[in-house]
Amino acid sequence: MITTKHWYILIFSLLNIFFFSCSENVPVITRLEPPIGYMGDLLTIHGSGFGNERNESFITIAGSPPTSSSYISWTDNEINVYTPEFGNAGLVYVHRGVNRSNPALFSNLLNFPTSSELQSGGVPVITSITPVSGPIGSLVTINGNYFGSSRNNGGVYFSWVAEQSPAVSGSTFFQDYMKVPDSEFAYALWSEREIHVRVPDGAINGTLEVRTDRGVSRSVNFEVTGRPGTKSFSNRQSYTVSYTADMRIAVAENPNALYIWMPVPVTSASQNNVNLLNRNIEPFVENYNGTSLFQFINVIPLSNHQISLSYQVDVYTVETNIRSQALPRLNSPAPVNDLYTQPTPLVNSGDEDIRSRATQLSSRETLPLVKAQRIYEWLISSYEVSSGSYDAALLFCALLRAAGVPAIPVSGVLVDEEMNTTVHFWAEFWLDGFGWVPADPVLGAGFAPPSFLLREDNAGYYFGNLDNQRVTFSRGEHGLLHLSPQERTVTRNREFSLQNIWEEAAGELGSYTSRWSNVIVTKE
Repeated sequence: MITTKHWYILIFSLLNIFFFSCSENVPVITRLEPPIGYMGDLLTIHGSGFGNERNESFITIAGSPPTSSSYISWTDNEINVYTPEFGNAGLVYVHRGVNRSNPALFSNLLNFPTSSELQSGGVPVITSITPVSGPIGSLVTINGNYFGSSRNNGGVYFSWVAEQSPAVSGSTFFQDYMKVPDSEFAYALWSEREIHVRVPDGAINGTLEVRTDRGVSRSVNFEVTGRPGTKSFSNRQSYTVSYTADMRIAVAENPNALYIWMPVPVTSASQNNVNLLNRNIEPFVENYNGTSLFQFINVIPLSNHQISLSYQVDVYTVETNIRSQALPRLNSPAPVNDLYTQPTPLVNSGDEDIRSRATQLSSRETLPLVKAQRIYEWLISSYEVSSGSYDAALLFCALLRAAGVPAIPVSGVLVDEEMNTTVHFWAEFWLDGFGWVPADPVLGAGFAPPSFLLREDNAGYYFGNLDNQRVTFSRGEHGLLHLSPQERTVTRNREFSLQNIWEEAAGELGSYTSRWSNVIVTKE
């Protein structure tokens, strides 16, 4: 028989277990030795709270754990482990029970030129490309050397052209290169000697080249074929874009961390040049999935912290003229066809009402462009879009995806004639062999902020065309990963970037306040 005394003993024991488990130290990484090395070599992780024995604890590098035999030693403040020989460099975490450490970045030495490489040039070398021509979205294989075992900040650049302003003397066209965007799943393979990449939206006949931290390869000719129409970029407008995030710490004890994801203006065919002008502190991770990650470790109560960013951005007017019947069929369709026709929590294309409406609007059509136009025309004439661009853009994308047309929501700010900014949302849809086609249902319906220069032919213009009076911060949804298991995150809905995390508090950071400024834009 269990007496009252036994109950007290049992409850006391459970409370001890509970408080002991809750008071377990969160592992903290202070440094890696070496921070830059070869995959397969010994890595030493210094810090605290690792536990005196490994037991069920483990580490991950770029999301992958080493094998059990890779661990050489494990103590409370030091771990010695061989990195996976065929793994990827990236963020290192120590996992202990339900707790996960702060991240530390391990870089692969193969991505850096050696002295012998530098003596022999060490820059990327293209020996061949296959095929030497193809339509937008088709796959190209680039063979050569010194590309690096992983892409990191490198990329493939295709020829791109824009019309000059009438005020510019000389040629009426300005030719440059555009980087294949990171966000379009265009890189199928990147290794030291071989790259598989898809021809990006906006590319033209000309040349392509590989650029890495080692240097720039020679240019090789590539012809863009199967054009079912034209896409032009003109009326370049250069903007300076500035914004800040201010944090005031109220309650905090060590160890703690505060992570801030700051959006970065998108690089695309219509926003081709994005250059950092100024920032007050360096990021922990540069330009990850459309953001730069900043960290503040062991902040103290009543302290203030600010992140201030400033970019120079060139924005172009985009105009398209598409012959729908001439769209080519690719042997290997771009991955966006599968990914961007699927429902997500943000783009709910699986909803029964959405699917029914999409079928009603497009069931008799087989051409993706005609389906998109029917949905756009219904949206600007029958749907109440005056309530905001967020709902209209998401509904447009959901209807397109339900109709089998790949589509993404786009976010940023509109810039009116008085240089005021307004958070705004629009959309793009994909046509294999042509690329991305812009559409702005709210401006198409005639709803624009005060002082915004809206075209008289807005209904027809904003399907397939886009003005240069905006700065883009996200194309599609930016899915970011939690850095701490507690998941004490802050989201900011209907903001200028479509990202799921903006702030995250970890460890013993009890409370803080944050204030994000409006995006300030000035013309250059």
